[in-house]
Amino acid sequence: MKKVKAVIFDMDGLMIDTERLYFEVERIMARKFGKEVKDETLWKMMGRKPLEAITVFAEDLELDISPKKLLEIRDELFVKKLVNEVEPMPGLFDILNILKGKVKMAIATGSPQKFLKIVLDKLKIESYFDVFVTSDEVEKGKPDPEVYNTAVKRLKVAPFECVVLEDSSNGALAAVRAGCYTIAVPTVYTNKQDFSFVNYVAKDLKDAAEKINEFLCSQEIEF
Repeated sequence: MKKVKAVIFDMDGLMIDTERLYFEVERIMARKFGKEVKDETLWKMMGRKPLEAITVFAEDLELDISPKKLLEIRDELFVKKLVNEVEPMPGLFDILNILKGKVKMAIATGSPQKFLKIVLDKLKIESYFDVFVTSDEVEKGKPDPEVYNTAVKRLKVAPFECVVLEDSSNGALAAVRAGCYTIAVPTVYTNKQDFSFVNYVAKDLKDAAEKINEFLCSQEIEF
């Protein structure tokens, strides 16, 4: 039995509807090279550091172009979409307001700092969070636990005192490996992925908020 002291949020697909934007951009890129990209490839890319993700893309599509160049192409397309089309996932502000002042909060994302800044500015949510960790600050992307290990350390809590919210299997596996209580919140883009290893699968952010609130009311969490 442990007390919940912090909640760590993934960003893409969990807080904001960016998986749709990524999928659209990556399908556009594939067609530019006369290819079609499978959902399985897009799933493998989710949550990883940008260069790791685009390397998976290049290998699966057998593209004769450097991952670094591909990443430049993707980022240019994605930034335009992010600035113009970013939307919060349903229930995001509800869960943030429920948790505000009760626990520490962090964002641990596989996206770079420049994307995080756009999201924080557009949604005006920076004040809710105590800690931010981006792909620029870690060596290994999800499913490696480094991003969550770093967030836990900066929050100055123990892993077992943290609840992590994730929408992808890669991200959820990273959170479990970091020793955190892990709640998966699958979307239409991730609901066919494997979440058998997580502690709880929520229907949406409202359901996740209710689960966390149970822990806060009882003052303890059980793995």
